[in-house]
Amino acid sequence: MPRIKVTISLEESLFKQVDALARELQISRSQLFTLAVAEFIQQRQNQAILEALNAAYDHLPDPEEQEYRQAVRRQHQKLVEGQ
Repeated sequence: MPRIKVTISLEESLFKQVDALARELQISRSQLFTLAVAEFIQQRQNQAILEALNAAYDHLPDPEEQEYRQAVRRQHQKLVEGQ
């Protein structure tokens, strides 16, 4: 995959932290930024999936409605068994 060079501006204190971490991990700053951005994107995608799942399951019945449905099922089962 082709690589693209970019220029970014950082606060000096953040740059020092990035530089120190890259040295600690024995990777280049570019690799560290690549890892960080990839993880950030993955977290956002995971959050979007979670929000979609929550929206999809948001319509589930509340406990009171579930109790009512169970009572109806029990009554229906009695009627079916009686036939």
